[in-house]
Amino acid sequence: MNPMISRVFLVLCLFVSQTASATGMDRIKEYFKNIQSASADFHQIVTDKQGHKTQDVTGVMQIQKPNKFRWDYNKPFVQQIVGDGEKIWLFDPELNQVTVRSFSKAAGSSPAALIAGGKEIERSFIIKDTSRKGTLEWVMAVPKIRETGFERLFLGFKGDALMKMELHDSFGNRTAIEFINVQRNPKLSEELFKFIPPNDADVLGE
Repeated sequence: MNPMISRVFLVLCLFVSQTASATGMDRIKEYFKNIQSASADFHQIVTDKQGHKTQDVTGVMQIQKPNKFRWDYNKPFVQQIVGDGEKIWLFDPELNQVTVRSFSKAAGSSPAALIAGGKEIERSFIIKDTSRKGTLEWVMAVPKIRETGFERLFLGFKGDALMKMELHDSFGNRTAIEFINVQRNPKLSEELFKFIPPNDADVLGE
C-alpha cells in the first residue's frame, strides 16, 4: 500500500462543506450538521520537501453519514479505501492485499476524528483560521496527538464549498487534493460502503 495513500485514508470524510461560519471550528461543526452525503471527483498530488512531484493520481470519492465512505483511485493505478462504519478497508488489487483497521481506533488519533464533530474535534485537534495566498478561505487543523503521520491539515473553502485539502507531514511532504464536480447530499446506495475481501487476497490488520 502506497504510504502517502495510507496517510490520506483517515481523512476521507472531509471533502464537501455547506457552511459560511465566522470561525474554523464553527465551519467544521456546520459541515457535519448540514451534509448527510457527498460525492466528487478528486485530483491528488504529492510533493516532497524539495517540491518534486512524487505522486499524481485521480479518482472518485463518496461519503455517507454516519462514518461511511468510499475512495476509489482510478489513474494511474487502481486502489480502494472503504469505510463501512465499523472498519476501514484498504484494497490494493495489484498486490491482491487488504489492510483493515477499526474505525474507532483510527478516529481517536487521526483527522477521521473530525467526522464525529463537537467534542471529538476539540479533543483531537486545534482548529484555526489561517490566511494564505489566493482566493480560497483556509482553515488549519493541528492534531494534538503526534502519532498521526502528519503535522497539520489545511482545508480551503470558496464560499460554502470545500475546494482543496492539504496534508503536511514531518518529512516535508505535501499531499494536495482538489475536489471537482462536487455533489451535496446525493442519494447513494448502501452497497457502495460494503467491502468483502477477495477469497485469495492477503488480509492484514485487525
